[in-house]
Amino acid sequence: MDQRETAQLERGGFAILVALLTLGVVWIAWPFASPLLWAALAAIMFHPLYQWFLSRLGGKANRAAIATLGVITVAVLLPALVIGSMVVEEAAGVVVAFQQGDMNVADWFAHVLGALPENIRASLTSSGLGDLASIQARAQQFLTESAGLIARQAVAFGGGVFGFVLAFGVGLYALFFLLRDGRSIGTAIQRALPLETGVAQAMANRFLAIVRATIKGSVVVGLVQGALGAITFWIAGVPSVILLGVLMAIFSLLPALGPAIIWAPVAIYLLATGAIWQGVLVLVSGVAVIGMADNLLRPVLVGRDTGIPDWIILITTLGGIAAMGLAGIVIGPLLAGLFLAAWSMIHEARPPIADPARQDPA
Repeated sequence: MDQRETAQLERGGFAILVALLTLGVVWIAWPFASPLLWAALAAIMFHPLYQWFLSRLGGKANRAAIATLGVITVAVLLPALVIGSMVVEEAAGVVVAFQQGDMNVADWFAHVLGALPENIRASLTSSGLGDLASIQARAQQFLTESAGLIARQAVAFGGGVFGFVLAFGVGLYALFFLLRDGRSIGTAIQRALPLETGVAQAMANRFLAIVRATIKGSVVVGLVQGALGAITFWIAGVPSVILLGVLMAIFSLLPALGPAIIWAPVAIYLLATGAIWQGVLVLVSGVAVIGMADNLLRPVLVGRDTGIPDWIILITTLGGIAAMGLAGIVIGPLLAGLFLAAWSMIHEARPPIADPARQDPA
């Protein structure tokens, strides 16, 4: 074996060793993948705030990171825990009400169906949607499972408080160092990637842009729409407003229908049961306020230059949630954006292919 073959073998062995060590570290750290992911996303989103504190504190990185952590804890984490506990309580109450028969879907359906014009009722009956027993079973199953999912998460949380506290602490601990050393860590990762410098830089910029766009464009707009919906339901006297607001924020991730999946049935029920002004309020607020919030806020927060079509965002968001839970809201569109960016780079690097139909036949 000559010197060149020996060098190639050594490089190959080193590459295999690095791959095995990387897989080992990922395997060991996997139980904390979720808090580490959210810590990295929070570090990206709150890096401008860290830089602001850094300039005000004379370049002292530790103090700037601690101050940023304090703002995140007070402004984000504590309100999220309070709202989460309220949602769990309301979801558990909905499940108990269904189990005890206090909430009767048959009465709701009868009110709504009786308020419709005769021709619409005939159309619903002919299409099978006028079957009270079938509609009741489907609606009650959907509502029970939707609220029951949150209730089951509460039970799981109650059974694993130590694990939650540990993961929470690991996330905050990692967030401190990601805020303080995030720029140098990103540069080191970028240099270590087996890619050309220009490609690695472009992918890194695309990664940061998609993360910020996804969080600001989806999470922030969803929270605004959910809050507006909860306020509307509270004014109209609808029960479980926190639960409905959170569900509206979740459904706002879906393009086209979005929050209307929640407020439209509520408005129909209120109108059918004689609560006219309440139903009109929910309907007007849903169309003119909640529905317009996305059109007004998204261009301001994000812009229209993310380069990901709405139908791809829908598929990847739903697929991400199904595969990874709440983290899939960000991971799904992020992978889609990087996928499109990579193929766009391949397309730009290759020379254009001549179209035979446009060639001169002479």
